[in-house]
Amino acid sequence: MTDIVGKIPYRMAFAGGWIDQPFVSALNPEPDGSMVVVSLIPEFRFMDRCGMATSSRKVAQRLWNGGLPKESPEKLVRQLYDEENGNKPEPSGSQDMVGIVYPGISRLDYTINHEGGYFPVRVESCNDPETASWLERSISIIPIAQRPDGYNPLEIKNLDPAWIQRLGQTGRNCFDAIVQRNRKALGESMNDCMACWEAILPGTVKHSSLKVELKAVLSHYQQRYDGAMFSGCGGGYLYVVSDEDVPGGIRIRVRTKDTAL
Repeated sequence: MTDIVGKIPYRMAFAGGWIDQPFVSALNPEPDGSMVVVSLIPEFRFMDRCGMATSSRKVAQRLWNGGLPKESPEKLVRQLYDEENGNKPEPSGSQDMVGIVYPGISRLDYTINHEGGYFPVRVESCNDPETASWLERSISIIPIAQRPDGYNPLEIKNLDPAWIQRLGQTGRNCFDAIVQRNRKALGESMNDCMACWEAILPGTVKHSSLKVELKAVLSHYQQRYDGAMFSGCGGGYLYVVSDEDVPGGIRIRVRTKDTAL
């Protein structure tokens, strides 16, 4: 399939998302807030505008002629970030680039005190094959809806420091749950992250331009499985935590440092 979709990895973003944005991390009462990204083997084409970093991936394909160069991940993240953002007034978060470039399952720690909050102060990655296989058996992805034209999830910002602190903690809890292979804790971290999104940026789950009742969809799966969260604001895909096959769900393959693309 890489002959069609290219060899650049996709990335999933789990609990803690938005903490990589300086306007969020600047109000975190704790020094660091965390989020989790997972690098994926490109086995099929993910939809655009669905929180899978497809725009960053397209830039990477153009920049690196369809494959990751053999350079340090830190250097590649900077190259890709600069290439995509240039002089944009509202640059994208660097978690997209880290998730594409770094192999395995990674926890990214952000603080406004490090490079203005634009890049993680540290990246901790897990490339253990058994843990990667466990995650592959634990996550199903369900297509929900692409972000519509004109959608702006940032129209309302309730940037309460207590909620932001809780958001950053969901990322730490998520990474710990994966390393410990604890599905219940993984689901709880995702559920908690969605509660934080709704409190801080309510437009991520409810907006006049959205045609799907995202809160109803989320509640349905959260009540029936260990946990669930959307791949990004406005829906995209739904990540469902379960060791059982979820109707309509797609399984993924994690790219570790030993994976050949």
